[in-house]
Amino acid sequence: MKRKILHIILLLFFYANSYAQDKFFILGNDNSYTVSFKLINNLIIIPIEVNDVKLNFLLDTGVDNTLLLNLTLEDSLRLKNIEEIRLRGLGEGEYINAIKSKNNAFKLGKIFNKNHMVYAIHSQDFDLSSRLGIDVNGIIGGDLFKNFIVEINYTTRNIKFNNPSKYTYKNCKRCEDFELHFYQNKPYIYATIDVEKEIPVKLLIDSGGSDALWLFDQSSVDISIPERHFNDYLGRGLSGNVYGKRSKIKKIMLGSYILENANVAYPDFNSIENAYKHEGRNGTIGSEILKRFRIIYDYPNKRLTIKKPSKYFKDPFLYNMSGIEMAHNGNVVVGEREVEMAKVYGNQNEQATVQLVYNYVYALKPSYRIAEIRKNSPAHIAGLKQGDVVLKINGKPAYNYKLQDITYLFSSKNGKKIKLLIERNEIEMLYEFKLKMPL
Repeated sequence: MKRKILHIILLLFFYANSYAQDKFFILGNDNSYTVSFKLINNLIIIPIEVNDVKLNFLLDTGVDNTLLLNLTLEDSLRLKNIEEIRLRGLGEGEYINAIKSKNNAFKLGKIFNKNHMVYAIHSQDFDLSSRLGIDVNGIIGGDLFKNFIVEINYTTRNIKFNNPSKYTYKNCKRCEDFELHFYQNKPYIYATIDVEKEIPVKLLIDSGGSDALWLFDQSSVDISIPERHFNDYLGRGLSGNVYGKRSKIKKIMLGSYILENANVAYPDFNSIENAYKHEGRNGTIGSEILKRFRIIYDYPNKRLTIKKPSKYFKDPFLYNMSGIEMAHNGNVVVGEREVEMAKVYGNQNEQATVQLVYNYVYALKPSYRIAEIRKNSPAHIAGLKQGDVVLKINGKPAYNYKLQDITYLFSSKNGKKIKLLIERNEIEMLYEFKLKMPL
């Protein structure tokens, strides 16, 4: 009897101890769980409840820990065990202030963690929401991937989380397996690029980067910036803007899969100085390439599998030919006219007259501004400036577009005419330019 009681106590101790760990698991007895995601500018956005508050997170294999980006939510989230710290990320800026918080409850459907640690960013400059046109309150990556075998299907926009101890790989003729290498808990794979000759490269897998490929200039004797390139804004990191040069690459080879004429960017050293500290790294493979496959991330067994191509596999690699980086600029109140009723006047001997009675319904609509503009681009030459508020695009109200629709429009067709009605210093001005390939 004593032995049985001792056995029960030990089991309870083990359960309590494991439950207190910072670990994600599937509630119930299910061996897998599938969730849907939104795909915005190649990036995966998933809904997660943090301390019972519903938020949106960017799923990013390029980060190890979980970040919260909106400190106005701090009180409602009731962050626990707070500690002030300093962080440094990509960008030309310095360290930024942050809050480290332990024992927070994270819930993604049946995916649960009662004791999760997060880093909450003070700075309001790192604003994913304005660049994506959807509220994004945080970034989650390695913390979630390391506890599961994760299958991502970009075609159906579903993610399946599998219990590693119950998962069985199926025979797959069109699959390519890669060994995952980890540095500072971030995943890397070896691939091959063709720049005049074939070169093996070690690349960070970054599902949180919307570009196809970044290469680090001089990270190999065979890697250098080609003569045909143009300067551009590449994105924003935790520590500021990232600038660099864009060009094309002949091929990138992932096993037997070959992607030709892919876009490549060469970030400036000052923007990514910390990334160069990993001497074996040659660059980054981003979601513009990742979305072209069905992918299985197996962190526990250090394995990556790319399965048959997704519906995006044959999509061309496009450039933003306008030179404009658009951002969300809050909301505007717009009155929309609706027919409330129709009144008919007249009798049997007279011609009937119909009078429509209108009612105005007011709604909040998105407003957009020019966040960045590339020097000597078509938009810059036309006279547009950073900070201009865009009112109309080709004669249509800008609020009728989603941000990713505008991005696609600016990448759509060489020579396409674009008309922008903008507001600058409370004055409306009309500008016109044609999209032009920068290379």
